[in-house]
Amino acid sequence: MGFYDLSKTERLNVVAEINTNILNDLKEVQTENILTYFKDDDTYIRKSAYLSIGRIYGIHIGLRPQLINILEKLFLDADFKVRQTVINAAGEIGKSDFGSVKSFFDRGLFDEHHSPRNAVIGSIKKMGEVNPVPVLNWAKLYLHHEDKEIRREICHGIELRGRKHPNDILPLLQELQHDKTSRVRKTLVHVIGQIAYKKGCIEKVIEHLKCWENKELVADALEEIIDVHERYSDFSALNQEQARQYILDNFNSIHQ
Repeated sequence: MGFYDLSKTERLNVVAEINTNILNDLKEVQTENILTYFKDDDTYIRKSAYLSIGRIYGIHIGLRPQLINILEKLFLDADFKVRQTVINAAGEIGKSDFGSVKSFFDRGLFDEHHSPRNAVIGSIKKMGEVNPVPVLNWAKLYLHHEDKEIRREICHGIELRGRKHPNDILPLLQELQHDKTSRVRKTLVHVIGQIAYKKGCIEKVIEHLKCWENKELVADALEEIIDVHERYSDFSALNQEQARQYILDNFNSIHQ
């Protein structure tokens, strides 16, 4: 029976049990329960486990070195689900203490399996939203990596911070404007659209795009911004026509 086949009360009991068993593992310097949860086929069991790791790290300061050591050992596991969950756990820790888990992301970016690599993207998103300075400084190191997938993943990972604070990531996005790889370029245009539809954001994005050199990419980004205001019409500060008019009124070079 899957996690969400259980009643709400049963799910709460399972989460409490996971937390207790993980805490006991840490106190007894063992990994039996942690490993069992980290490799579970149920995504929500694994999620409950890595959220528990984050809570324990925040509360039990004395267990932090032991917790990091256990994550290091589990990160060597052959099961990609375990490595994926380690990265997600590191992401929970990195919301407040990125320095202690930075190495997991340095290695996770190059994992042989896509699931741990995707976990890196997800973790960058959630960490960058609440702990942007060290996370974005780290992301800058990989913006021009020789591997196009690394560049694409970094571009995608910093998106969430930009949805509320576009100015924080626009300088990083600007560094990718001349990337010649189609997948990177498409991700860049996508991210520009995603950070432009919330209240007060289109103004910042448009103003920043005015100084970009790659006019062809900028034109694609402007079209994406207009399209996003239609696709996300229930969540956008402006409707599509208002967004289109704002661009016409404030980005004169679109006519050139």
